[in-house]
Amino acid sequence: MNLNDRRRKLLFAGLVVVLAVVGVYLTVASPDHGDDRAREARPSATPTAGPPGPQSPPPGIQNAVNPGDFDIYRLLPFSRQEFATAADLAQRFVAAYGTYRYDEPPETYMGRLSGLATDDLTQQLGQDAATPGLVEERRREQVVAQGSASIDQVRTIENNSIIFLVTGRRQLTKGGKDSTESKQYAVTVARDGGSLKVYSFAPADAGQAGDTG
Repeated sequence: MNLNDRRRKLLFAGLVVVLAVVGVYLTVASPDHGDDRAREARPSATPTAGPPGPQSPPPGIQNAVNPGDFDIYRLLPFSRQEFATAADLAQRFVAAYGTYRYDEPPETYMGRLSGLATDDLTQQLGQDAATPGLVEERRREQVVAQGSASIDQVRTIENNSIIFLVTGRRQLTKGGKDSTESKQYAVTVARDGGSLKVYSFAPADAGQAGDTG
């Protein structure tokens, strides 16, 4: 093997190594288009335009922050009382949503939701409960459901709404057999005039964040 051939082979091997390094760098540094598409497909946890904004902005904190006496509600658009009221509302709504009987009219079911949800949402749920096929099935199976609920966490806080993750549970009697069901919901509580109401809700994993749009 002459020296020129050896140099050419060494030069070629060096180029291969350099190209391999560049390829690895570009693979790591460049955005993954597949991940971008996956991110775009995920539901947004931010409510879209809904009811008007809060009556006044949060007061903020001007002095140095003291970890031992830190009032987070000064930075939030909801007071401590409003936050507690909204959480209680979301919990009671999911419990009422999961409570029904085969021998009660849809108006009774709507009455349990009245005052907890907006008029539009209450009306929609009442229409769903009055679906002939559903009514007939519940009567045939003599379905009785007693709902309860637990607040799991806060998903999103916006200027005029809070989205809670709430797990609803039902003690169910159907066809003479007892069972227990549970499901997590995203429940949006928003200001409705001078009060708070459940504005929208959906299964937490159904690609909908309970947003106010």
